[in-house]
Amino acid sequence: MQIMPRPLQTLVAGFIAGVWFLLTGCLWTPTPAYSQALNPNPPPTPVRLVFIHHSVGENWLNPDLESGGALFTVLNDNQYFVSDTYYGWGPEDPDLGDNIGSRTDIGNWYNWFLGPHSGTNLPPLYTQTGSFPHPEWVNSMPDPNPGGQNEIVMFKSCYPNSAVLSGNPTDPPRQSSPGDPNPIWGRSEGESEFYTVSNVKGMYRDLLSYFATRQDKLFILITSPPVHPGEETIPGSINLARAINTWLVYHWLDDYPYNNVAVFDFFNVLTSNGGETFINDLGAAAGNHHRLRHGQVRYTIQTGGNYSAYASGDSHPTAAGGQKATGEFVPLLNIAYHAWKGTGGRPWYMGRGPKAAPGLSLLLLN
Repeated sequence: MQIMPRPLQTLVAGFIAGVWFLLTGCLWTPTPAYSQALNPNPPPTPVRLVFIHHSVGENWLNPDLESGGALFTVLNDNQYFVSDTYYGWGPEDPDLGDNIGSRTDIGNWYNWFLGPHSGTNLPPLYTQTGSFPHPEWVNSMPDPNPGGQNEIVMFKSCYPNSAVLSGNPTDPPRQSSPGDPNPIWGRSEGESEFYTVSNVKGMYRDLLSYFATRQDKLFILITSPPVHPGEETIPGSINLARAINTWLVYHWLDDYPYNNVAVFDFFNVLTSNGGETFINDLGAAAGNHHRLRHGQVRYTIQTGGNYSAYASGDSHPTAAGGQKATGEFVPLLNIAYHAWKGTGGRPWYMGRGPKAAPGLSLLLLN
């Protein structure tokens, strides 16, 4: 499908607005607060959260412990009122010729957050209430619906995005500008020639230009999950996916001064198990993890595998994999929430490492 280019005047208007925000100091700049203790406790009152996903996210949310990751239930237990989007959700994006909820590939985050129709796509996202694909999943909390808009936005691309990559692991993010847009903008994973390491990293950096203008929202990137070896479209892509996700954990937010963005490496969590696909290694000392441990966020890669350790015949993770991800993710979400609200410290290894990568500008669209 032909993707319509973003009109130049729209890009220039966004560019001017972004520069104005940064130069006039209208955006609140929180103290990094690395010395402040992390706070893994649930929010004190219910918080509205919306999750943009497809089938893997659906399985992860599924409250049924026999077949799902029970994330919906555990989020409720931690004071999060959960809503979500899925195939067929939301307004039709004219550049895509499809409902925006049906498009969650990495290049489509441009359409959601930066494109000329983002002003139409985002308002219903911020007001979405309840599960779109599963209205029978009812939020069960003492005070279930706090009202207002969704404050937290989780977003995830599906596993085919981990299977179509090209380039080199250390390629830097592509520097985008209104006059030189990133070729991946608006492209699906089926157009794999645009899914280079540099373009993908650049796409994630480009998003920061919008996120910086929305300090009233907390944006949580969930990395694309790994694939079964038989579903790796381009040989070696899974190793590049590993490199991109490690970069996201250590360097995505280099020079980004705000606390309203974080990443959880779903990919890494799903690359080690407890001996077989139906047994997880949640809580194990060894293995691949992204979790809270001994009061700090720990990001560990102790096995050599980059393929899914929980493939269930295809690349959809088993319930065991989803439940491991739930156990590791929710405490990190709490930490990110409190860092955003100023009631806890800013963590390492959720977008930033102790040593920033050289040569990155604050926002690639400034």
